[in-house]
Amino acid sequence: MKRLLSLLLVLMLVMGALAGCGQSSKQEANNNTPQQNNTPQPSEEKVYQRNETLYYGGAMWGPPSNWNPLVPGNVVAGVVGLIYETLFNYDPVKNDLIPWLAEKGEWTSDKSYKVTLRDGLTWQDGKPLTSDDVRFTFEIAKENSDINYSPIWRWLESIETPDAKTIVFNFSTPHYHEWTFDLYQIPIIPKHIWEGKSKDKLLKDPNEKAIGSGPYLFDTYSNDRMVYKRNDNWWGIKALGLTPAPKRVVSLAVPSNNVALGMLMKGELDFSNFFLPGIPSLKSNYGITTFYDNPPYMIPDSTVFLFINTTKAPLNNVELRRAMAYAINPKVIVDKAYENQVMAANPLGFLPIKAWEEYYDNNVVSHYGFSYDPQKAKSILDAAGFKLGSDGIRTAPDGKKFKLEISVPYGWTDWMESAKIIADQLKAVGLDVEAKFPDFNKYYEDLTKGNFDLMINSFGSQTSISPWTLYNWLFAEIKDTQYNGNFGRFDAPGLRDLVDKFNETKMGSPEAKQVASQLEEIFLKNMPAIPIWYNGLWFQASNAVWENWPTEHDPYAYPCGWGGRWQTGGTMTLMKIKPKASQ
Repeated sequence: MKRLLSLLLVLMLVMGALAGCGQSSKQEANNNTPQQNNTPQPSEEKVYQRNETLYYGGAMWGPPSNWNPLVPGNVVAGVVGLIYETLFNYDPVKNDLIPWLAEKGEWTSDKSYKVTLRDGLTWQDGKPLTSDDVRFTFEIAKENSDINYSPIWRWLESIETPDAKTIVFNFSTPHYHEWTFDLYQIPIIPKHIWEGKSKDKLLKDPNEKAIGSGPYLFDTYSNDRMVYKRNDNWWGIKALGLTPAPKRVVSLAVPSNNVALGMLMKGELDFSNFFLPGIPSLKSNYGITTFYDNPPYMIPDSTVFLFINTTKAPLNNVELRRAMAYAINPKVIVDKAYENQVMAANPLGFLPIKAWEEYYDNNVVSHYGFSYDPQKAKSILDAAGFKLGSDGIRTAPDGKKFKLEISVPYGWTDWMESAKIIADQLKAVGLDVEAKFPDFNKYYEDLTKGNFDLMINSFGSQTSISPWTLYNWLFAEIKDTQYNGNFGRFDAPGLRDLVDKFNETKMGSPEAKQVASQLEEIFLKNMPAIPIWYNGLWFQASNAVWENWPTEHDPYAYPCGWGGRWQTGGTMTLMKIKPKASQ
């Protein structure tokens, strides 16, 4: 009976999907907004041989219009990773930094890092890729502060290229963690194409027909898709012994999760990075592959926090924030909002991955951490002067009533359900909290401007090679507009200096772990944000056309095609999948 009910649930969702095929998505965080008025015009859609084509969805929410890897935030997903490549790739499952364009990299001193390029590297137009291209890629950001990786020049002092294969980076101060992250994030661009362009052209040119060095070429696009064509002259076929399996990759702008669900069930979508319900039925009745066989099915990929505006009374009272942490039960969210596809977060919000776990200080967590305990929450509130009225609602220590709002974007149904659950749990300890659902643009404006009480967010907490990325996001420098994290605008004496100190310690060293412990103590003592659950790397794959997907039994790749993530496993997935033998 339970199996039948699950199947009926999936069928109901498909009916909803078919009814919603003409709807536009409310989720426009990555809508690839054009950078200039003369937006490229899409080509007519073409029909491709199905057993040579992979259809991907989950990274594009609007018409593709920007292929410029220098423009922060809105480049079409896949441009970096498929067209443009990085010196290294990164495998989060194995915590391996994988040489890619680079044959190797090493610290030759505390302030110098040497990269040796592979033999035989070429651009897609046939010209050689050399150390001059790498040097140009970095130095162009020195002169253009709007390029997304330009902050590197605050600590990168000079670059030497003694020969065509060698690049030596000299630093004024070594940022070990940040540099290792940059090695697999900064796309290398061809000097012969980009050299001499004006600043306006560099940043506003959509770069249609992009030319990189990667395994896929810019082919064509339309309003709802971006098409990549296999580069049969890719340098990696010989140097790495890898050949992409699909002749074409079609990245689709699917209007909703429900539409994606229907497409996946019908075999029209091969590789999905959507949040989809009904996973047990999809696996048992439609042969859908997920990374794990059993719940949570998905790899934890980012931490979802409840950000608290620490500049507003009474939320500037640390005891109120601590009480809220004890009042929230993430397990209810895991069960009701996510059908056990996610895991509850630990008190630090640390992802359960090798790269982060070595910095997790159990002593700090046992002393300052928290767990769900509504009675403890009530005791903290009572002691802090938040008196409970006859109506079951507490007043602030000054006797004034207050009401809090928790906001998430409208249409993000899993977050909407989670916000309602959190509001109810906070009400249970006497706090007047209401869930609100503004459209995404309003949500994002309020988030970055600090015009909120409570907000759910995870935009900068994703998987990386070091928890420095998490610290740097949680404790970002406070500005008028907070694009880079610390949305609750928390500050403490010496906090940023401590984040920088962690960055300047060698990865995995005792010194790095000691500084990490200090940051963890500050976080738990002050609770500027409450870690609640881990968003999954939503991954479901159809076996109708392609098979041999990465799973826990053969974790050869991290199957992700989101923006800036192909080089963390999506590209390798394309190398290892195989056409279904029975076709």
